[in-house]
Amino acid sequence: MHKKEEVYSSVIFFNAVLPLMKVIANDVPELKKKFKGMNAVVQISAVDPEYPGGKRSTCFFIKNGAWTVKLDTVHNSPDVEIGFNSIEAMNGFFKGKMNLKTLPRKIKGVGKMDVLVAFVSVLLKMSSLLSATEAPKDKKSQELMVKCFFYLLSTGISKLNKAGYPSIHDWALKSPDRVYAWAVDGYPSVSAHMRVKEGNTKAGRGDYKKAMTFFTLRFDSLPSALGILLGTDDMLEAVKAGRLIMDGAPEFGGQIGGFMLEVGALAK
Repeated sequence: MHKKEEVYSSVIFFNAVLPLMKVIANDVPELKKKFKGMNAVVQISAVDPEYPGGKRSTCFFIKNGAWTVKLDTVHNSPDVEIGFNSIEAMNGFFKGKMNLKTLPRKIKGVGKMDVLVAFVSVLLKMSSLLSATEAPKDKKSQELMVKCFFYLLSTGISKLNKAGYPSIHDWALKSPDRVYAWAVDGYPSVSAHMRVKEGNTKAGRGDYKKAMTFFTLRFDSLPSALGILLGTDDMLEAVKAGRLIMDGAPEFGGQIGGFMLEVGALAK
């Protein structure tokens, strides 16, 4: 039987981390070029005897270079597949704990080497972004990094609620209809949000259009956002200096900040 922490980590990787590959493949020009005109089905999977069907996967359908991500989808004959012996092995691999137990049990794609090479290039770019310890120098890379972290955190919190993660699920059950958001002044393209209502949550990308947000964790710049996201800046000092603005009651900022840390801990 899996340890609960391993199950929750796999929820983060399958549902919040791996979908970022589409964002990266679209936003990095040299990577986008690799998929021009490409048609392929790619998936990352892990054997899981405790899961219906005995296997879990996130599947990527690439049609004429455009990506569609399908969660909780197992394709029987993908063109490329990176498969792990267990969710524990997959978690370890994506957390950077490389050893014989965490390496993929199979890498299918010899007949589609161009797809495999391009896909692995995106995987490596994602790994470098999410494992960074300091902010990149150029604005484009900063923008992509903040966007990926915002998407990861909003989706991660929502998916953990649906998986029954105790602290988040208890909070969601007691919550009225509210929308929480993450934003950076002057960069609407990196924003993300999450709606919560009586136990249900749904994450989204971009600004929430249907109503005003209940609480927004807003930063004055990309470097300020990365200071908090990478843990190189102190949250209280950032608030005092105006680098971090809590649009809403401060106690909700502490609550959401705590959930962000929990998502980060499960992904490391």
